[in-house]
Amino acid sequence: MTTVLTRPRQVEEAGVPSTRSVLLVFAGLMVAMLLSSLDQTIFSTALPTIVGELNGVEHMLWVTTAYILASTIVMPVYGKLGDLVGRKWLFVGAISIFLVGSVMGGLADSMGTLIAGRAVQGLGGGGLMILALAIIADVVPARQRGKYSGIMGAVFAVSSVAGPLLGGYFTDGPGWRWAFWMNLPLGLIAIASAVFFLKLPKREYSKPRIDYPGMIVLALAATSLVLFTTWGGNTYDWDSPVIIGLIVATVVLSGLFVFIESRAAEPVIPLKLFRNRNFNLTTAAGLITGVAMFGALAYMPTYLQMVTGVGATDAGLLMIPMMGALLISSIGSGQIVSRTGKYKVIPIIGMFITALGLFLLSTLTATTAIWIMCAFLAVMGFGLGLSMQILTLVVQNSFPRAIVGTATSSNNFFRQIGSSLGAAIVGSLFVSRLTDILSANLPAGGTGSTGTNSLTPALVAALPDAARTVIVNAYNDALAPIFLFMVPLVLVAAVLLMFVVEKPLATHIDEGEGEQSLNKEMLDESLSVGANPTAEPVLSVRTGLIRVIDPSDGSAQATRI
Repeated sequence: MTTVLTRPRQVEEAGVPSTRSVLLVFAGLMVAMLLSSLDQTIFSTALPTIVGELNGVEHMLWVTTAYILASTIVMPVYGKLGDLVGRKWLFVGAISIFLVGSVMGGLADSMGTLIAGRAVQGLGGGGLMILALAIIADVVPARQRGKYSGIMGAVFAVSSVAGPLLGGYFTDGPGWRWAFWMNLPLGLIAIASAVFFLKLPKREYSKPRIDYPGMIVLALAATSLVLFTTWGGNTYDWDSPVIIGLIVATVVLSGLFVFIESRAAEPVIPLKLFRNRNFNLTTAAGLITGVAMFGALAYMPTYLQMVTGVGATDAGLLMIPMMGALLISSIGSGQIVSRTGKYKVIPIIGMFITALGLFLLSTLTATTAIWIMCAFLAVMGFGLGLSMQILTLVVQNSFPRAIVGTATSSNNFFRQIGSSLGAAIVGSLFVSRLTDILSANLPAGGTGSTGTNSLTPALVAALPDAARTVIVNAYNDALAPIFLFMVPLVLVAAVLLMFVVEKPLATHIDEGEGEQSLNKEMLDESLSVGANPTAEPVLSVRTGLIRVIDPSDGSAQATRI
């Protein structure tokens, strides 16, 4: 007589929180993600004024790059520690670090202090993002996670619009320092939400074995990589000893990291992750997405201010079409995935649309109508919304919950590497090209007593027509062609995603790829159990699972120990 493997009601209730609990957890995560994502964009409209006041236009790209680099370095650390010791209080700690960086930035009186504050913010911000993504995987099955992931993408879209708007409002009103001070009440709300509402499923944790050598070497390798892409061709020539040394250091440290991870008991980025085909493909595509997205987002508001002559607040408003389109496509694609269970084709379409948007942006000129610029940005935003969160969902569906934090953080680490490269490469090319064009075309004394290092939108607007035209054309000619360079990269990502294997989305917690194989093995064994209506239930422990067989009806129920 064959038996039937069923999932017990009590196991579901113990392992999966109620809808109300999930919504309370989700609310806390959204506050924290809003905090982190706002700070990735809030300075985009304020940058021209900040660097003008602090006399540091040559350091402009570091205001963005410092945050992204710091958050990139700590992402795998937070992901691994979350798997080893739990995520709740780690999450609270990350928020606290973020607030310390906000205070440093708010008190900054030089570009050096400002950049240091941004770096500390990044050390906390990296934890907010990665822990939020991992926590939602702790409480929501992959099949239902699509709609939540879509909302997460929507929060990013809303904050990406609100960030430039708030940055512009503060710059034009009470001052750009309020872009830091506003984080304090928001951060306290996030901490309160985590402490009172974040109730995660209980797990047993063994004494953690921290991979300190791996963490240190990974941080050094990532830093060397971003530094040579930032300084190369700008601060130093590409063939200078400094740049060559950084390139060599990146290669050597990367090799050393692989060696350390192959022997570590609890590697920060386990090499076994790379045996998974979907992980490799989505990670590569995510890295490329990061290059394209942050390459465009980091400097587009500055471009809009300088080229169109709008104020900081208006520049933020002009980003609404891009983020509105991203919001619509992110929520819509998440709902489609949850209802159909199909996800492969959506990010592929998204990559092709993103490539089209980048191509259209590369055709911009100083005389292009503002509504056309907004339409091009909307095309790119719609494409990004179709792919961003679904790539993370694919990774989480490929691994069991015990390592979902590590898998998620590793995937997002490489996406953040792409973000760092995008902001650094586009920033380096932009500043280098801008400097060369201004040097070649701007007549001596064309900016009056103000040097090109201290140009702000207000100063440019007050210049004579001849000088203003040269500067406006220089900003356009320095940035627009760079978008075209990124089109082939995004098309490569689309091709890579065509080879993703569309595996069924798990309908219960802990039904990632590893868990499904264990459950199948358990099912095969249960089929050999005969019914005996007079016997008591039997306990059988196999492969880390406890199996309860009820001989009265031959059914088997299972849960992880």
